[in-house]
Amino acid sequence: MGFGSYETAWVWLHKLRRAMVRPDRDKLVGSVEVDETYIGGKEIGKGKQGRGAETKTLVVVAAECKGKQIGRVRFSIISDASGDNLLRFIEDNIEPGSTIITDGWSGYSTLSQSKKFKHEAKIISGSGQEAHELLPHVHMVDSLVKRWLNGTHQGNVSPKHLSYYLDEFAFRFNRKLSTYRGKLFYRFMQQAVTTPPMPLKKIVKENQLV
Repeated sequence: MGFGSYETAWVWLHKLRRAMVRPDRDKLVGSVEVDETYIGGKEIGKGKQGRGAETKTLVVVAAECKGKQIGRVRFSIISDASGDNLLRFIEDNIEPGSTIITDGWSGYSTLSQSKKFKHEAKIISGSGQEAHELLPHVHMVDSLVKRWLNGTHQGNVSPKHLSYYLDEFAFRFNRKLSTYRGKLFYRFMQQAVTTPPMPLKKIVKENQLV
């Protein structure tokens, strides 16, 4: 496109990513699988693994179940897999009355008492099945987003900017079957011109992880 430097192209892409999420977008609905995954740097030495890992970014993922097909998806970075963080994500992204399908992690236990959602817990231990067999939709999304980050971006994504890359993936994935590509671009441009300005200095400094 004739940009004079890599930095200019990088900034434009980040500006566009911030326009990929509508504040009033519809929530996921129906049967929705929810799970967490770690994205980012490799774990080193004998530190904690799995839900206790210290060197990766923890991301909670939700995926609509449309039979064997995957519907829309949502992502959010969370500080830990506590019940408060998981329930907040679910309430922010999934329509009340939906069925939330999870593994047996204790962080989801409060869903069983919730009047807003139905909860189906699939316990891995003793089931004779692997996690990806019990929660196939969300595990496929986990695999696809990691493949996209490692392939398209060579895994070189800073944790402080990861949420915007996840927004881009969700934007693309949720519109993968749309036949009106021109209209999609038009709507995206409408969102772009109503998104507040985002100068380079703010992009670099914002969203610092603590």
